[in-house]
Amino acid sequence: MAVQKLTIAKALNDSLRKALETDPKVLIMGEDVGKLGGVFRITDGLQKDFGEERVIDTPLAESGIVGTAIGLALRGYRPVVEIQFDGFVFPAYDQIVTQLAKMHARSLGTIKMPVVIRIPYAGGIGAVEHHSESPETLFAHVPGLKVVSPSNANDAYWMLQQAILSDDPVIFFEPKRRYWDKGEVDVEAIPDALHGSRVARTGTDITLAAYGPMVKVCLEAAAAAAEEGKSVEVVDLRSMSPVDFDGIQASVEKTRRLVVVHEAPVFLGVGSEIAARITERCFYHLEAPVLRVGGYHAPYPPARLEDEYLPGLDRVLDAVDRSLAY
Repeated sequence: MAVQKLTIAKALNDSLRKALETDPKVLIMGEDVGKLGGVFRITDGLQKDFGEERVIDTPLAESGIVGTAIGLALRGYRPVVEIQFDGFVFPAYDQIVTQLAKMHARSLGTIKMPVVIRIPYAGGIGAVEHHSESPETLFAHVPGLKVVSPSNANDAYWMLQQAILSDDPVIFFEPKRRYWDKGEVDVEAIPDALHGSRVARTGTDITLAAYGPMVKVCLEAAAAAAEEGKSVEVVDLRSMSPVDFDGIQASVEKTRRLVVVHEAPVFLGVGSEIAARITERCFYHLEAPVLRVGGYHAPYPPARLEDEYLPGLDRVLDAVDRSLAY
């Protein structure tokens, strides 16, 4: 059956299964990814079907996990590493930035680094700070790394396979609060380019650009704005490094207004770079300044306060109104 209705979690599981079946050099590594199937069950059943040499339970040592993956990649394997939660990636940050990101350039292009690092990220599940953060900018800033995040089940299925096939290291951010959102997955489709954006909803008055967990919020905002006669276009960025500036520009040249939305703090976030680039590219098209909506520049709050911290419908609609008021 070509088209199936799957949760994002199941789409990721099916994608990993397909990669393991297709290429014997694909390995999965991480804390509790084997017998448990991961804390979110993304790798459920894979160790049983492919064995402990292909789906490997590791010690609680992120630096060691990523360092081992780098060594495996040097020997021709394609390791897929799971970091259990976003805040746990920082013990491995040294390995990622000083080794993984630089190995290709250091070898003058002779060495490939086909490593995927999967990171469940962002808030909305009532967890503590080290389980709810959005550190994507820290990786998007590093030359040599690709950084992507799917917002729906179909993209989750295809983007993960494309990341595994890439000879460059890919940081694959998974919006954990969307794991149980369902959507249609076409397993026989020709997927979009891994680093290309996609227009999720067409409109004429203003563009909302988002990625990962905020795409759904922007679609809900667009639907609410439509009830007031406002036509909002939603662009799913899908990739934070590289960014599809051409796709954003095409939308902004049509709507003449842009609001960038992400969960991460606004200060020095992905939206900052997009705002700067689109202002440079579209200065004579813009009818209003590029606005940004995001998290506050503060540590992630206790779970009972996260609804106040996270960008929601009201904050996005307020930005839409402010932009249209110019």
